[in-house]
Amino acid sequence: MVFWKRLAGVSTSLLLAGALAACGSGGGGGNNVSADSPTDAADGGQVKLRIMWWGAETRHQATLNALEEYTKLNPNVTFEPEYSGMEGYLDKLSTQAAANNAPDIIQIDPSWVADWASRSQLADLTNSVDLSNVDEKLANGGKYDGKQVAIPLGSTAYGMVYDKASLEKMGLTAPQNDWTWDDFFALAKESKGKLASGQYFTKDYAGDYFAYSAYQYAAGKGLLVTEDGKFNIDKDTFLKWTKQFEELRKEGIVPPADVNASDKEFDPTGDLMVKGTVLFRLGFSSNFASWDSLKPGAFAMVKMPRGVEAGGWLKPSLFFAVSQSSAHQEEAAKFLDWFTNSEEAVKILGTSRGNPVNSKVAEQLIGSFSEPEKVGMEMYNATAVDGQQWTAGASGWTNWVDKDWILVRDELSFGKKTPEEAFEELKSTAQEYENQ
Repeated sequence: MVFWKRLAGVSTSLLLAGALAACGSGGGGGNNVSADSPTDAADGGQVKLRIMWWGAETRHQATLNALEEYTKLNPNVTFEPEYSGMEGYLDKLSTQAAANNAPDIIQIDPSWVADWASRSQLADLTNSVDLSNVDEKLANGGKYDGKQVAIPLGSTAYGMVYDKASLEKMGLTAPQNDWTWDDFFALAKESKGKLASGQYFTKDYAGDYFAYSAYQYAAGKGLLVTEDGKFNIDKDTFLKWTKQFEELRKEGIVPPADVNASDKEFDPTGDLMVKGTVLFRLGFSSNFASWDSLKPGAFAMVKMPRGVEAGGWLKPSLFFAVSQSSAHQEEAAKFLDWFTNSEEAVKILGTSRGNPVNSKVAEQLIGSFSEPEKVGMEMYNATAVDGQQWTAGASGWTNWVDKDWILVRDELSFGKKTPEEAFEELKSTAQEYENQ
């Protein structure tokens, strides 16, 4: 489950591009293997590691390049990569795990760590990966029951990506980092009459869990689920949010339901922003370079709008974990140590999974990052000033986020549920998760 808190006491060094992933030390580790030294398989033979992740093409290519480099250093270790977009990833991984056939190394979302670890799906990496140069808050996100079961791959901030070229053409003023949700909805209404046929201001986010999370937190109403696992959607705030989108839907400022549902993030022919169908969409700072690669120079990033509190948040972007069923846990852990601590690995990967977590190596490589990567880093640093901070929170709510909210999203978009009915449905489905 995903939660955010007010970010307190952020180090000023985090605001410097050179700090990248926040300063500080701690968080387990200590195998003392040189990050750049070749390692041999325990039995001296060949090892093939299956590794699975999701992302956009830029992440795929960066990861493949890193795997190739590791094999050059460790000729006895090769990889069988499995990669895709996010859609269907969790279902595929869950099916493999149920059949005791999960890949050796798996990419998981921070919100999945507790659920997967509680079902004994993740190997203990406590003394296998050196995390001494990783911020303790990031490392702790991969802990369960006192054990390090997942390795953070980056840190990222949640905000918005927008089509700056189209905004300029329409004569609309680009948003600034201090904007509010009132500014957002006002800009949406201002765009009416300036949008081309078949073009819309933003996706329909009425029933989007993450978008509404940002709105409720900005309103000062706290988490959607409390840290002890209680339903906490503020009804008045939810109705205000959904009814504002209902109005935009009626005025044709957000896409009709079938168009909204057709969006395929990072797909060159399916991403609604890349196609020019929408001007705004929500996104993480770590993904800006991926969008820029699809339409170079067209986009910009801005912080999530605020209310009485900030709406954006900082979080570990992703984790790699080793499957408990893997026959090659030791070699998989050695690879993750290299992936985290090697200067060459960090250079190859760039910000494809967020700001690099190894602060020492990242500081040395700041000049090597591309301009699009720096745009994402700038939005991250702007969010760090007063943004919310991710924390693990209660476990057992993954399906509520990944399935129940998606159903409500579509029901609202297609007009099958009123905002009041949508609220009651979310409240009702939450009861089974509260009782777990």
